[in-house]
Amino acid sequence: MGPTRKPNVCRRLSHRALGFFSRDAGVVQRTNLGILRALVCQESTKFKNVWTTHSKSPIAYERGRIYFDNYRCCVSSVASEPRKLYEMPKCSKSEKIEDALLWECPVGDMLPNPSDYKSSLIALTAHNWLLRISATTGKVLGKVYLASYCKFRYVSWDTPQEVIAVKSAQNKGSALARQAGIRQPVLLYLAVFRVLPFSLIGVLEINKKIFGNVTDATLSHGILIVMYSSGLVRLYSFQAIAEQFMQQKLDLGCACRWGGTTGTVGEAPFGIPCNIKITDTPPLLFEVSSLENAFQIGGHPWHYIITPNKKKQKGVFHICALKDNSLAKNGIQEMECCSLESDWIYFHPDASGRIIHVGPNQVKVLKLNEVENNSAQHQISEDFVILANREKNKSENLPTVTASGRVVKKKFNLLDDDPEQETFKIVDYEDELDLLSVVAVTQIDAEGKAHLDFHCNEYGTLLKSIPLVESWDVTYSHEVYFDRDLVLHIEQKPSRIFSCYVYQMVCDPGEEEETINRSCEKE
Repeated sequence: MGPTRKPNVCRRLSHRALGFFSRDAGVVQRTNLGILRALVCQESTKFKNVWTTHSKSPIAYERGRIYFDNYRCCVSSVASEPRKLYEMPKCSKSEKIEDALLWECPVGDMLPNPSDYKSSLIALTAHNWLLRISATTGKVLGKVYLASYCKFRYVSWDTPQEVIAVKSAQNKGSALARQAGIRQPVLLYLAVFRVLPFSLIGVLEINKKIFGNVTDATLSHGILIVMYSSGLVRLYSFQAIAEQFMQQKLDLGCACRWGGTTGTVGEAPFGIPCNIKITDTPPLLFEVSSLENAFQIGGHPWHYIITPNKKKQKGVFHICALKDNSLAKNGIQEMECCSLESDWIYFHPDASGRIIHVGPNQVKVLKLNEVENNSAQHQISEDFVILANREKNKSENLPTVTASGRVVKKKFNLLDDDPEQETFKIVDYEDELDLLSVVAVTQIDAEGKAHLDFHCNEYGTLLKSIPLVESWDVTYSHEVYFDRDLVLHIEQKPSRIFSCYVYQMVCDPGEEEETINRSCEKE
């Protein structure tokens, strides 16, 4: 358990007003967030359901903005009641936005255009246009035509807020081609861009001749990750590949001659030619085999988490050193639980190097330390554990009456994720307030009830619990976001019906009035 002394909000506000932190803007920001955290977690603060809406298309949330109708409509959730920021004109099915990322201007950089200082949405349309859209007005600030030789479908960060990767759908070929045994040489494409200033790095093809039967490939922090159906995961340096195999450097908006055709790079119909074609096996950085290609890197120093590539090993996680593949001491983590849904594990997003292991009835936060008297080896130990609020070793005795009239009691144990017991469904981290948010669900009669708990990220102490007013069906898909003073719940029901519930922090007026009345009575 950590220290119990609560921060004094009035003292912090007084210090801020007197300019005690004026020399360091970062200190002021951290102080403001400390004040907000104290207000969020105090007992009298409530989270009120201020807005509920439903949609027939997916709903997305990003940094105080709620997107509807394939990102065509944007609603701000920052105001006391959500309000519409913009709604783009209706478009054809081929022009709809399929995927998008929110880009926010970096602090302290000199930018070429005034519009570059404003947040924008980088959106990929169904007809292969990459758009830069103002996050506040919906105005298109710039656009790039990708290509006609493939169908691009996904956009993701390679390096957050710096480099994006646009991935094509996998080329599986037509049914006739597969029946005829015609092999598809190119499996997928990756178009890589630097966001600021917006410029092309290159378009890479993943071909079968070099990489074999690839099931998927992606970019993350400059590493090309290639995955196979066998569970094999291989890592390559994208920079080394680009330097070795780039056929021609291309610049957006410049004239280019490619394959006997001349056009402008990034404009229709010419688009962007594939200028990185691997002709020989690139140097392999690392490879490992893991069940369902599950592979993560993190920790200090670098470690990785895998599940041994056997079905019976599902739910068993190995934590190994990246430098020599050695298993950390206590590096085999297995949660002793019997449940329909498997537990999951990941490196803590707070960059502390810790690991979060989530099961139906407990959340373990693990830390990575040097082994005493052996700095070359590291060990896994528990930092803290969050337990579900349920009866221990709960079992039931069901009486059965035999034909002779004898009563026989059968004893059995419930599943660890039995809906009638409190079960953890979602665990997330609010980086600005340094809080762990945990969604726990319990089936009460015919419907499920959920609550969102805030825990101290350092010690695991429960600081606040917020009940969600809407029922929670465990068979539906759910997303819950906790962002400063806002809680947002997105639910996908059958027949593609999406619901959005918005909660905002309020001071309970009932408690305020009661406090005032009590003080008046004393007078």
